[in-house]
Amino acid sequence: MPLSILLPMVVLGIAGIAVLLHLLGLSKPATFQDEAAARRAWLREFPDDAPTRVILSHDRHAALVETPQGAGVVWPMGADTTARHLDGARVTQTDTGLRIDLPDYTAPRITLTLDPDEARLWPGLMEASR
Repeated sequence: MPLSILLPMVVLGIAGIAVLLHLLGLSKPATFQDEAAARRAWLREFPDDAPTRVILSHDRHAALVETPQGAGVVWPMGADTTARHLDGARVTQTDTGLRIDLPDYTAPRITLTLDPDEARLWPGLMEASR
């Protein structure tokens, strides 16, 4: 098949799949229904580090987790979630929430959208549980 036909077919096919997923509602970022859902998301990443406390963000898109090994955060990555410990993290307040810089090449920067009260409160909670 000539490249002049193959290239448009591939591009249109990928665009069509993206549009279809969006129309079916499968492109929405993950949210946590309750603290138990955030706890389960944490335990998928760290099954041997059970949370002692879970604090959900107001919009339910992120959770601050306290464990015996220190603080961590769970957040959506597309329609799924991921989690990281906050060892060695640098937390910076932004206009829309927090930016967390981690010494982890798999997730070097986490950007959390939080309301202003949460953005002021969470850094202190992250430090207190280290």
